[in-house]
Amino acid sequence: MTRAQLDKKPGEVAAMFDRTARRYDLVNDVISLGQVRLWRRAVARAVDAGPGEVVLDLGAGTGTSTDTFTTLGARAIASDFSLGMLRTGVRRHGGNALSGPGVPFVAGDAMRLPFADDSFDAVTISVALRNVHDTGQALREMLRVTKPGGRLVVMEFSHVTVPAFDLVYREYLMKLLPRVATVFGSNDDSYAYLAESIRDWPDQATLARLIRESGWERVAWRNLTMGIVAMHRAVKPV
Repeated sequence: MTRAQLDKKPGEVAAMFDRTARRYDLVNDVISLGQVRLWRRAVARAVDAGPGEVVLDLGAGTGTSTDTFTTLGARAIASDFSLGMLRTGVRRHGGNALSGPGVPFVAGDAMRLPFADDSFDAVTISVALRNVHDTGQALREMLRVTKPGGRLVVMEFSHVTVPAFDLVYREYLMKLLPRVATVFGSNDDSYAYLAESIRDWPDQATLARLIRESGWERVAWRNLTMGIVAMHRAVKPV
């Protein structure tokens, strides 16, 4: 099996996530020391979706993140380009096809979304934007499918804001993360790629600029866990 590289060819990245799907949520919980649950709740608060609204959760994987958007009565769609992830999510949601009883699962490439213009009140993507081959194209596609005045929330690994902690964090990423993944039965090559992709990702201000250049307005960000991840928010022009 060929591991994904930083040129992020869609077929290689999708195949990598297919291989890690079964243990993906467990390993994420372990390697983040449980922080991923806090990050998901922060994203849900930022999206702030209520009754009558529809949320698109991109890079949703098994749909664990998607469930958080339905607690206030909104509808949410889980979309991912890894069929292995989607199938795992469908099984966990009790479905028998690409649709769970409460959350629809839709196969889709973030660079060519299978949704009509102005379809969603909010679009969100968590720790998945850096895996897309063309970041700008994905952000423009999210803009296209969002209603005028609708919201974008991007939660992604970013640059640590505490210099003394940064070196320790980078050593953990490159050396320990793949080993921890192996212990818990996941693919160490996949997590070696994930560590490299995190280290290669632009900083908070650069991502904010990319979002603005893609047509979004009122772009702002907030660091979580000392900048290990950052949550960017924006609005589609009316």
